[in-house]
Order: sequence, then C-alpha cells, then structure tokens
Amino acid sequence: MSHETNALAQIHRQIMWNRLIAVVEEQAQIMIRTAFSTTVREAGDLSAGIFDLKGRMMAQAVTGTPGHVNSMAESVGHFLQKFPVETMQPGDHYITNDPWLGTGHLHDLTVVTPAFHRGAMVGLFANTAHVIDIGGLGMGPEARSVFEEGMYIPIVKCFDQGQPNETFFDFMRAGSRLPVELEGDIYSLCACNDAGVRRLQEMMDEFEMDDLEALANFIFESSYRATVAEIAKLPAGTYSNDIYSDGYEEPVRLAAAMTVRPDAIEVDFAGTSGLSSRGINVPAAYCRAYSCFGIKCVVAPDIPNNWASLSPFRMKIPEGCILNAPRPYPVSVRHVIGHLLPDLMMGCLHQAVPERVTAEGASALWNPPMRGGSGISGQARGNKPVISDFEIITFNSGGTGARPTADGLNATAFPSGVRTMPVEATENVAPVVIWRKELKPDSGGAGRTRGGVGQIMEFATKGDLEFAVNASFDRIAHAPRGREGGLNGANGRVALKGGTILRTKGLQVIPDGDRLILELPGGAGMGNPTAREPALVARDVRDGLVSADNARALYKVAVGADGVVDAAETARLRA
Repeated sequence: MSHETNALAQIHRQIMWNRLIAVVEEQAQIMIRTAFSTTVREAGDLSAGIFDLKGRMMAQAVTGTPGHVNSMAESVGHFLQKFPVETMQPGDHYITNDPWLGTGHLHDLTVVTPAFHRGAMVGLFANTAHVIDIGGLGMGPEARSVFEEGMYIPIVKCFDQGQPNETFFDFMRAGSRLPVELEGDIYSLCACNDAGVRRLQEMMDEFEMDDLEALANFIFESSYRATVAEIAKLPAGTYSNDIYSDGYEEPVRLAAAMTVRPDAIEVDFAGTSGLSSRGINVPAAYCRAYSCFGIKCVVAPDIPNNWASLSPFRMKIPEGCILNAPRPYPVSVRHVIGHLLPDLMMGCLHQAVPERVTAEGASALWNPPMRGGSGISGQARGNKPVISDFEIITFNSGGTGARPTADGLNATAFPSGVRTMPVEATENVAPVVIWRKELKPDSGGAGRTRGGVGQIMEFATKGDLEFAVNASFDRIAHAPRGREGGLNGANGRVALKGGTILRTKGLQVIPDGDRLILELPGGAGMGNPTAREPALVARDVRDGLVSADNARALYKVAVGADGVVDAAETARLRA
C-alpha cells in the first residue's frame, strides 16, 4: 500500500470513529428527551456507549458521568458471561442494577442491547441511568445491607425479540414508590439503544462495512498508543497523597500511592479506611471509574475514552477497605466517597506535573432525596393537612477548585459533570418550594486564582408542612484544600432555618413551619492570595463573590464602596 493510500485509509477510519461518537451521543440525547426521571432529563445523570463483540467499549457519548461511563465499561463483559453473543436475537434487551456488575448502587439501571446488521450481530449498545426510586429505604446511607436499599435486579432479559417481559415489569411496578416513572425510564433506556442500533446500521451501509472489527482495532490501537505516549512524558516515580471524608460513623481516610511507569500508571490504595456499616461503601468498579477519570483529566484529557485508553491505568484496591466493598455491604450513596477520588489522584499528580492540576473542590454532589406525605407524617394529624406523597431528588453542586491559570467554577459539578437541576423542574413534579438558591459569598478559597464559590439553598414544602431529607452530604468537617499557598474552600453546612444543625448523613425530618438550609462548600484556592491581580479582586467584590472585608484581609486589596481599587491603600497593605 502506498503512503498516500495508507494516509487516506487513516483519514477514512478517523471519520468513521468520529461518526461512531456521534451515533452514541444521539443515543444519549434520545434518553434525555424520553426519560421520565428528572435525574436523567434535567441533570443528565447517565451514560451511553457502543461495545465490540468481546464487550470492549469502543466509544462513549460526550453526555454522561464518569462514574457511569467507566463502570459501564466493565459491565458489558458481565452481561456476555450470562448471555453469550450466540444466544442474542434482534430486539433483545438485558438489564441489571447489580452494584457489583453495574455502576455501584441499585439506583442505576444498566441496559445492554445487541446490534445486528444484515442478519449478523456486529456489536452491543449499553446505557446507564439513575432512577429516582427503586424501593427499599430509598437513596441514603441508613441501610446496613444492600438488601435493604431497594430491589436487586440480576442480569435478566427485559425484552425478548421486541416483546416486553411482563413478569419483570410486574415486579418493577410493584416494588417502587414511583412505578410509572420507573417503567417509563426502562422503556426509555431500551428505546435509546434501539435508536443507536438504527444509526449504526445507517453508518455501516454508508461506509460499506460488514462488521466493526477493523474499526475497533483502529480505535483501540490508536488510543492505547496515544495514552502511553502521554504517560511517557511524566516524570517516573511514586507519589503519595491522602484525603479525608466526613464519613458516617467516623472520618474516612482515602490513601493512594501512584507509581508512574514508562507505559502505565499504577495506584495502590493501601492505608485507606476500612468498610463502613452504612451505605457510603464503594464497589471496586466505581473506585476504578473515578480514579481513572481523575488521572485521565490530567494525563490524557484529549484522547477519547474507551477500553484501550483506560487500560494503562491499573488499580490495587485492598480487600476490606471502603473502596472495595464486597456483597452484601450497603453502597447506596457510594458517590459521597467516590467523588473524592479525582482529588486524591490529582494530589498525587500535582507532585509530578503541578502546572496541570487544580486545587481541591467541593467534589461530592449534594443531591438530597426528599420525601413527604403519609409515609412521613402519617394520617392522624388532627386538623393539620397532609401533603400528597412524593419522592424527589435534586442535584446541586458546590464550587470547583481553582485552576493554575483560571478561577474555579461556581456551583458546578465536578467530577460528576451532571447539570444543575432547574428549580422549576423540581417544583413542577413535587410539592416542594425552593425559596432560595444563590451563590455564597466568600466560600471560594482565596488564592492567585480563586476557588469557585458554593451556593445557599432553602427548601420547604407547600404550606411549610413537614417532610424528610435523606442526607448524604460531605465536605462539612473536611473542607477542600488549597494548593501552593492557596486557602481552603469554605466548609459546607446543613441546618434548619430555625437554627438547629442537622446531621450530615441520614434520614431526618424537617418539622412543620421550618425549612431546610443547605450551604454548599466552595472550591479551594491556588497560589498566594496576595499574588492575585487587584483588578480581579475588585471584580469579585462587585460581583458579590468576595466581601470587601475579605478582599482586604485575605488578598490585601482595598476596595472602596464604589467597587474600585484604592491603589494607595492596597500598596500599603501589600508592602
């Protein structure tokens, strides 16, 4: 083959690769448009991807969360062990929410669908989505076993050659507080995979492809080679870091020793705290998912995510630690710990390539499941009304850590990447009123680049009647830490409007006439605050992100009532 012909073939394969990514992105967007749960259609808490016949992820949708995507990358192999390729038929759909075969807790449903072209099976589509209710105690840390956390769905066939498994759907409807939403979400997951199959068939006809094998090999070889090349640029060595979560019974230490080799990065989690009796434990696949994501953000952010680009990142997770929970330990809010893992990885990588790494951020989502009605208040309430039964989850975020050359992002989800749910979407589906949602001044850690600020939210029900929150919050006792002289971000806080401080985790009732106040953490700062440009400090004061008092005390910048820097006073403060 001539050089020109080979170059043209490479370009042709790259076009097909880009087209494949577009196919799975459409797959994800169809899920968002058809989902019943607000967690999917408003927050985008999902993943979608295409796999080869060996269960290796070829491409993922841009839309989605790392915890879902990278856990799902392991899931399809488990499906194939139970249902081999040769047993699959067009129109089949397979499903599970097994935390150890899927994405780490029962609230995530994973659906796998075979793709056929001209009568032959050519690949598999998979997706994952977070559903609001799967029965049991609901999403929260209170359970002492996974069997208390909700319905446990093994890998089963939910559609057989296009026909729904009615026995399966009977169980689903009977076991959920939100049967319509749950059934609708399952149909949505299957529909988006069907759409992916159709788009793949069109693509294969257009490019005159009989199978995906050659394209898969090109994707995997290119991705692996590019990732290893990026790893080789790092200074070899072993870098250690630890980080603390508030935990449940006691604080949790996450420890990592990262070894950079010429062709791989290995992480050993020895020294990490042991298992919890409550649902903050993390299955190993979820640990690998967010650890790989944290590494990839720094080392190879521009290389598409797939089986091969993830393979050079290897994890050693000791048995008995909180990051390697075995069955049947409770794992419902595994994200509280899991979302800290990218900051743990970046703390290691900061010692190798400090110019690429951010300061620590709020990390874990603050997504309080709220419940009200007869299940909380009962019926015997004298003359007091009872609100209609409801179950809702809202996704909210604190600030991200400062970047080396830019401020952190305000009230933005990292590492999960989910969107903030609009107030109106929540209030439209439940008798909930969000009275306040505003950025929290002075919550971003001071630094040469400032941490992103958190937010303050105030929740109640219509009529201020009692309801319950299943708290799973973090970064309250252990604030995000700054780097290179940057200051920590603000701690979070959970309280009633009446002043009572609430526990950071567990089911708690907000009484009649009171409201739930959430103060989300801010991201940490990067670099010495006195190195920040005075004009940027003044802008932050004018924008309400930094108070004039903190501008003076922390940044040594005097900002007048008109929002303008007092140059003479600032020079005196910084002298």
